[in-house]
Amino acid sequence: MRILVLNCGSSSVKSALVDSATGRRLFAARVEEIGRSSCRLHVGDAATPLGAETSFEAAVRRVIAEWRATRTPADAVAHRVVHGGARLVEPTPIDDATLRIIEELSPLAPLHNPPAAAAIRIARRELAELPHVAVFDTAFHAGLPARAREYALPRELARRRGIRRYGFHGTNHAYVTAAVAAHLGAEPQALRIISCHLGNGASVTAVEYGRSVETSMGMTPMEGLVMGSRAGDVDPGVLLQLLESNEFDAAGLGELLNERSGLVGLTGTNDMREIERRAAEGEDACRLAITLYAHRVRKYIGAYAAVMGGVDVIAFTGGIGENSPLIRHRCAQRLEFLGALLDEDANRDVGPGSAEPVAVISDERSRARLLVVRADEESAIARETARRLAAPPDAGGELRIPVAVSGRHAHLSQATVERLFGPGYALQAQKPLSQKGQFAARETVSLIGPRGRIDGVRLLGPPRERDQVEISRTDEFTLGVDAPVRLSGDLHDSPGITVEGPLGPLTLRSGLISARRHIHMSPRDAERFGVRDHDTVHVRIDSAGRNLTFDDVVVRVSPEFTLEIHLDTDEANAAGIERGDRGELIEHGEVRARVSRSGPR
Repeated sequence: MRILVLNCGSSSVKSALVDSATGRRLFAARVEEIGRSSCRLHVGDAATPLGAETSFEAAVRRVIAEWRATRTPADAVAHRVVHGGARLVEPTPIDDATLRIIEELSPLAPLHNPPAAAAIRIARRELAELPHVAVFDTAFHAGLPARAREYALPRELARRRGIRRYGFHGTNHAYVTAAVAAHLGAEPQALRIISCHLGNGASVTAVEYGRSVETSMGMTPMEGLVMGSRAGDVDPGVLLQLLESNEFDAAGLGELLNERSGLVGLTGTNDMREIERRAAEGEDACRLAITLYAHRVRKYIGAYAAVMGGVDVIAFTGGIGENSPLIRHRCAQRLEFLGALLDEDANRDVGPGSAEPVAVISDERSRARLLVVRADEESAIARETARRLAAPPDAGGELRIPVAVSGRHAHLSQATVERLFGPGYALQAQKPLSQKGQFAARETVSLIGPRGRIDGVRLLGPPRERDQVEISRTDEFTLGVDAPVRLSGDLHDSPGITVEGPLGPLTLRSGLISARRHIHMSPRDAERFGVRDHDTVHVRIDSAGRNLTFDDVVVRVSPEFTLEIHLDTDEANAAGIERGDRGELIEHGEVRARVSRSGPR
């Protein structure tokens, strides 16, 4: 598909016509510095002055006119929107209701959602013959774990007001994740990546095995790093004091934190190139700004490495991250304890003139890779839009997915089985399981944690190469342990647990997880459903009085798999799932899959 992408910032409009299959740009234009005397239109290598009188609406119309002049057709229009809230977590066809939600979320992204909404209104009028789709910066972070998502505020207040961490720059963080994995010849699910999006807006995201698990921006884009005009992290007591002083009301405080703080507040400009030049000339304010900026980034890198139990890649992206060797140098200082060693020569070689999509700036001895990734949000937005609009293959019948409830269980190696049950012991099959070649064994073990024990935990066979024990959140509290949410087989840096069999207890050093909800599919099933391996979908449970939507359900595809959704007992109990329930795919609704009842109760 040929997708016309409109990527609206707070003072810019970027446009590109992208072939979604190849990522090739068939047209590109941008208007920068809107509202300033330096406002210019860029098409190719040509720059046309537009002047301070150019409005945002005029800029949108101008880039559309420039595209029309090429006479290159488009199949759809994609709009980048910063804040989608809790409801808009997937690429979404735009109608009046969707536009209203985007506008209602403007107070949470006051510099970005209003321009995006304005661009959507104009583009829908100018290009009414084309479908329009919104792609949201918050979507990549929709599956944040609760410990990263929630604030320590009264729960009723937080839920009533929708107060939670949403995260931003998700489109680019997702693009960086895919680009890094492709560059290294690895799957995203094998990497721990810290993605540093450094520009006028800036954020850091911890991507653990393909999933955003922490991010520096919060309910709004104001939290976290020092930015062009935003302060980032500030003691809330300072804000209360400013309000109590009567020098600021709420609107004035918002204007202070969004438009007059950050680099602008420290130096009078948000242009890092100018700040670096003035710092080199000895200006103390600019030297302090660079130090503050880099210190905050480095602090988040260290924190996110701790969150993930290590880091494999630290990637720099965004206007400053891609173009400033000095800032990358400052951010990478003192990271040797993480195994991250900067190659100063390679770092200096990557600047404004560099065209490499991914450049290595780490020393060859570095355990953690340091990379620079050229942002290409437009290509990522085009791909997501094309996938959203592409009609799924003919299903040849109703698309229904059986639901399996997985209780606590253990997969043990043969060596561990023998240590618990005796030399040469073989597990005895009690009944076959739905997945090919697997069975529930007659044997059970006990799990022993710091706080308590659970007896009668079923072993599943055949034995595996590595020990894996799967428990629910309720089991965690019973045992007094903290099990990471992981896909089966993802045991890196997982904690251990004591397992007791007939021959006594044995402490496993690793292997304890809480299973991430997932769907098993064969390649043929995946083709019918129009999904791919490691896609994330949403599953809605329709039950009398207990309707529930499960986010972050991972698709697993293998020729060995039988179609089935796997939920643990906590999730099944919350939704009132009963034996025989099945899932049904929604092709073009807000949620991509739902669980429906198989018949009357």
